[in-house]
Amino acid sequence: MKGAIPDYPSIAEAGRLIAQKRLSPVELARSLLSRIETLNPRLNAFITVTPERALAGARAAERALRAGRKGGLLGIPLAYKDVIETEGVLTTAHSRLLAENVPERDAETVARLTAAGAPMLGKLAAHEFAIGGPSFDLPWPPARNPWDPRRYTGGSSSGAGAAVAAGLCLGALGTDTGGSIRLPAAYCGIAGLKPTPGLVSRRGVIPLAPSLDTIGPMAWTVEDCAILLDAIAGHDPADPASVPTAAGNYARALATPVKGLRVGVLRHFYERDVPASPEVQQMMARAMAGFRTLGCRVEEATLPAVQEYNAVGRIIVSAEAYALHEAHLKTRLSDYSRVFRIRVLPGGLLRAADYIAAQRRRSDLIATTARLFAEFDALIYPTTPIAAPMLTEQRPDEGFLRPFLTSVANVTAMPALTLCGGRTTSGLPLGLEIMGPAWGEATILSLGNHIEQVSGTRATRPAL
Repeated sequence: MKGAIPDYPSIAEAGRLIAQKRLSPVELARSLLSRIETLNPRLNAFITVTPERALAGARAAERALRAGRKGGLLGIPLAYKDVIETEGVLTTAHSRLLAENVPERDAETVARLTAAGAPMLGKLAAHEFAIGGPSFDLPWPPARNPWDPRRYTGGSSSGAGAAVAAGLCLGALGTDTGGSIRLPAAYCGIAGLKPTPGLVSRRGVIPLAPSLDTIGPMAWTVEDCAILLDAIAGHDPADPASVPTAAGNYARALATPVKGLRVGVLRHFYERDVPASPEVQQMMARAMAGFRTLGCRVEEATLPAVQEYNAVGRIIVSAEAYALHEAHLKTRLSDYSRVFRIRVLPGGLLRAADYIAAQRRRSDLIATTARLFAEFDALIYPTTPIAAPMLTEQRPDEGFLRPFLTSVANVTAMPALTLCGGRTTSGLPLGLEIMGPAWGEATILSLGNHIEQVSGTRATRPAL
């Protein structure tokens, strides 16, 4: 089972070559491990690399192939955000508090991907407990953006964004509470999906704010995200938040024609609520033209201001994160990073009345947003109002200083996909977000796959 390893293969491409026995899973794993060894010191994407587990999984995949087994993830090396538990492998949540934490079992999503034949390359950098970062006062430095290592990756699935973009792994799992999959996807120029809550099991994921937490795929292409989602979606009876609904065949649905679909453009999000840079606005104009070329009906749509969604999300995250960490904040405060303390300690000042008011307003926003989907099949807006800023310019109060466009999908419990919609004149990626109604993953993935092919953004990788 020999063959030349293509530069930067996608999951779909590598899967086809492996199935044809033109690419060895063992050689692919070795190639990626070598790439990690060379580039990770510059990018800090991995906290822990697991070469023994990666090669053992690759050898098992080769044996399965010889025995006639098939599968799109068989022999595909993946990596996991370090808040996702892995049996026998250090899982730190990028925090000093869990510097020696070795779980006894895999998270449900990891178990499903392992069963699908995907070897594990290691654990990826994050923000501390998925909120406190980027931080320079922890045992592990923050991840850096492969397009320009001086720049921010976005967070909190920071290592996942960097590793996928740099070709250190073919795909990854991240978590998303207010944008933590989609922000790194946008800044690092990859695809990332925040699913509908309950579609993907959260069992074995270290929580941030259980009312809003989700787990989802990150990969170079929308197609790759769909392949990963097929493996991890579906009911988990052992997760109380898991919903017993049938998971769709998302990869197969990618080819569904999008002609006639109604796409709503939330212009006020990026023109008035959180004014975007001229290059982001130009990217949105190109995206609208692209959807029209595909035969979609593109019209302007309106929702409450981003600030309303962001305020609700911020109160819920602050209250729930503080509640989860209160005991350790009282006894081990100095062990947390400065950024974590600034972002989480204010939660201790919130009253029960504040939290209940936020949850009630959340219900209103869910209903208002759901009604708009009677008129549209999907809504589009930029993932971020600017391209990746300098890493050293990130402020601890960033989440309070400027609303996150991504928080809308978390607060409304709806799926949202980010993909690369273009690049700035200096070559930095710009993220396009497609939000759908609850359980609308197949539609937004199909739209994303079609617009990704029209935009032609997948031809260029970071120059490392």
